[in-house]
Amino acid sequence: MSTSPVTSSALRTNRMGRGEGLAAAGAGVILTGVAFWLTPLQGRADFLVVAYLAGVAAYLVGAARLEGRRSVVDRLAAVLMVTAVGICLLALGSVLVYTAARGVKALDWYFFTHSMNGVGPRDDAGGAYHAIIGTLEQVLLAALISVPAGLLIAIYLTEYGRGRLASLVRTVIDVMVGIPSIVAGLFIYAFWVLGLDRGFSGLAAALALSILMLPIVVRSAEEMIKLVPAALREASYALGIPRWRTILRVVLPTASAGITTGVMLAVARVTGETAPLLLTAFGFDSIRNDPFSGPQSSLPLFVFSQASSAFSTAVDRAWAGALTLIAVVLLLTVAARLVTRRNRLV
Repeated sequence: MSTSPVTSSALRTNRMGRGEGLAAAGAGVILTGVAFWLTPLQGRADFLVVAYLAGVAAYLVGAARLEGRRSVVDRLAAVLMVTAVGICLLALGSVLVYTAARGVKALDWYFFTHSMNGVGPRDDAGGAYHAIIGTLEQVLLAALISVPAGLLIAIYLTEYGRGRLASLVRTVIDVMVGIPSIVAGLFIYAFWVLGLDRGFSGLAAALALSILMLPIVVRSAEEMIKLVPAALREASYALGIPRWRTILRVVLPTASAGITTGVMLAVARVTGETAPLLLTAFGFDSIRNDPFSGPQSSLPLFVFSQASSAFSTAVDRAWAGALTLIAVVLLLTVAARLVTRRNRLV
């Protein structure tokens, strides 16, 4: 009994082209417009939601007719992923655009070069120079505390940690991830400010922020170090290089990009925190460059104090402070990326 060979044309299936998909989605949008015109339905937001759902439904129906039901599941998954990405980008873009539109009104050279010393809520003068200095110093101190400690803990967990001690350390880190920021502030307030009688300072704020940064640095660094191929370690050991030097020269440079991303996520996580700073730095309207003695302001505290005012000039300064805070985080992220790229090229 002979069997006929399967030709390529028999294996070829119909595929819905881009033009056909756009036509089907457009038909759904047109039907939505007709429905809103003939019925009491109204509202721009309602129209956009219904039109999008109708367009997606028409697109999937067209795909089912041309390609079959099995391909509809794949296209539906793709639509859902694109929709999720679009919603996230829309939310982020809306926040950035709205903050920029409100904050640019109070941004000028005076805003970046003067403090709020002697400035009333109705005065147009005043700036956030003291808050910018405080934020940079506090975040830098927190990073200097948490990043080395977090890397050492991550190296221990991935390269040396075994048994109950490693499990206990992982459990503690997992618990610290969920600690509310106000709890970290209360701990430093009770232990450092009151218990040791150190008073309010930028250092106290940095200690509270480092508690929040530490678990993020540990978890991200641990996962990145795990992704380093074992062959790199074995090749280093075969050359007679000791373990500690292998970690320093091979493992950490290979995972540096991911570790930097984790560090920047931790920095972004704590840069906008307000509650711990209220209990540790307390806030100060004048310029204080020394973070080790006396209360100190920061951008989150500046935004909080100005936004609490009932006067429009103060609220405008709050929006300008929020925009400045976003810009600071963006600049730190870009700088870290550039440093990481340079190290990888070297």
